[in-house]
Amino acid sequence: MNDGIINWNLDPVIYWITDSFPLKYYGLLFMTGILIAFQVEKRIYTKENIPVERLDKLFIYVIIGILLGARLGHCFFYDPAYYFQNPIEILLPIKKIGVSYKFIGFQGLASHGGTIGVLIALGIYCKKYKTNFWWLMDRIAIVAPIVGAFIRFGNFMNSEIYGKPTNGNWGIVFQRDDLIPRHPTQLYEAFSYLLIFGILMYTYKKTSSKKRNGLIFGICLVLIFLARFIIEFFKENQVGFENGMTINMGQILSIPFIIIGLILIFMKKSPVYNNV
Repeated sequence: MNDGIINWNLDPVIYWITDSFPLKYYGLLFMTGILIAFQVEKRIYTKENIPVERLDKLFIYVIIGILLGARLGHCFFYDPAYYFQNPIEILLPIKKIGVSYKFIGFQGLASHGGTIGVLIALGIYCKKYKTNFWWLMDRIAIVAPIVGAFIRFGNFMNSEIYGKPTNGNWGIVFQRDDLIPRHPTQLYEAFSYLLIFGILMYTYKKTSSKKRNGLIFGICLVLIFLARFIIEFFKENQVGFENGMTINMGQILSIPFIIIGLILIFMKKSPVYNNV
């Protein structure tokens, strides 16, 4: 085997807690990303002398928003026909096999749906606890890429959402699916998100509170979804209907977020907006 090719054949299950309930790398990495993001956010709150108790409540809203949004996004963006016929599988980690249901975990979470879910959850949080929406979004935006990176590490462990063939003497062979060297697009995204986290943290430290009012959130949207848009060119389509499209569903869904991010960044030039 060529030295530039890595064979990858990891079992995504770490341990079977029971015969039907597995502990998987994906779930473990997902929660690890959330917990690291929570600790970083906690430091930000402490630095700004904000009661950490508020973060505990916010944490619950974010978790619910991510999970509901990501799951509904996958079901309705990528395979609505199937889930309309099997609605019980939308919110329960089961799948109908034959005449019975089997626990399989949630196999299908869409990052675009997760973003929408978090935005809605945070809007509800801000209204209930009378918190400035843009102030909160700037601080959530800093840690959001951490969660995204660990989700993609989990995808790598699952040998899923991988890239197209490299057509060269390098790449990763995801042996659980085939023997073709491919772009490890999960890792491309994961390390892009960690770089974006560094950029956002630097921006947070170098700008005043008034100037970042929505700025960090805007930069976050542009960088994350621009990275996603570019990396999609190297990624295999997730569902069959994308094969006949010029750009795939992930890229189409990224465009509105990039536009919104650009609008927020350019609005910072407006003195009216800066006084909000």
